[in-house]
Amino acid sequence: MRIGLISGEYPPMQGGISTQTRLLAEKLAQEGHDVFVLSSLGAREQVKDVTLHRIPNWGYGGMRRVVQWAREHQLDVVNMHYQTAAYNMSPFIHFLPDALRGTTPFIATFHDLRFPYLFPKAGPLRDWIVMRLARASAGVVATNQEDAARLASHSNKTLIPIASNVLDEIASDANARTFVGADGRDMVLAFFGFVNRTKGLEDLLAAMVNVRERGITPYLLMVGDKIGTSDPTNIPYAEEIDALIARYGLHDQIKWTGYVDDGDVRGYLTTADAVVMPFRDGASYRRSSMIVAIHMGCAIVTTTPVVDVPAFKHEENLLLVPPNDVPALTDALIRLYNNPSLQQTLRNGALELSGEFSWERVSRSYIDFYRKIIEDTA
Repeated sequence: MRIGLISGEYPPMQGGISTQTRLLAEKLAQEGHDVFVLSSLGAREQVKDVTLHRIPNWGYGGMRRVVQWAREHQLDVVNMHYQTAAYNMSPFIHFLPDALRGTTPFIATFHDLRFPYLFPKAGPLRDWIVMRLARASAGVVATNQEDAARLASHSNKTLIPIASNVLDEIASDANARTFVGADGRDMVLAFFGFVNRTKGLEDLLAAMVNVRERGITPYLLMVGDKIGTSDPTNIPYAEEIDALIARYGLHDQIKWTGYVDDGDVRGYLTTADAVVMPFRDGASYRRSSMIVAIHMGCAIVTTTPVVDVPAFKHEENLLLVPPNDVPALTDALIRLYNNPSLQQTLRNGALELSGEFSWERVSRSYIDFYRKIIEDTA
């Protein structure tokens, strides 16, 4: 097949969709398909057997360039990877299926169906424009159960989870306990991913204060880049977190790695007592940072999903607490700290769960779905 992938982010731009698109393109090319990627001007990374094209903007003129690109390369299918913040909040991308109709079958992969910002007081229009994109697409892919439920009425739909953004198995000397300067009696926690308002960092900081008051010194290693590329709201939120750290007197107990390579990500996360991700909206397949921690076999403390996720099992592969519940989070951290056996159970369970998110399984699911949509629209 001649496959076109569209993504507003692509390496070296930082973000979950950026890495997911690059890895998917690579896997599809390894399967023998001709793969073409269209992204923003910030895209630079060249991948073997993948052709990269860039456009200056995602406005009306950009949509005409997309059609040109699809025709020029005689694409059999176009798959856009959608997230609200990844296309400079352009409303025009929601009409891409219409622009390509009669040229190439269009599939939208929804990494996040939450509403985009369009303009002040846009109200119901924000939901309408996203769902319109879904309805106009020949096929839709949900990456998580929450979005799959919203897309249930579409005649050509499937759920394909994201896979781990970190694949490098190279050994690393990176060690969380060493990096933060903790001794054997201290609690060492890790957090992976950008600072974002949905990730519950305020609860984690408050829980650290509670843990300290119970006589245990907690350290937190913040692994990876701080704010990312696509979401401008991360900047003021990061400033709020810095102010909260100062207010709680946690400055000496929290360390930031900045951007690190895959091997060091693995080293830092796997040597922490726990990877803590207290998402405000519950654990979900949409959280690429958590998929990475699962892939690496970490002991993970996170929040109860808002929908049923059968693969997530409390005390087997994840330790779950209610969202926005600092006392429950505090108790979970102390319980895990005092119970090495539970830590090992969670690590083993995460490794077993990781097969659900393997790139072999994900890429094969995309190939099968592409073929189905091409046949259905022929």
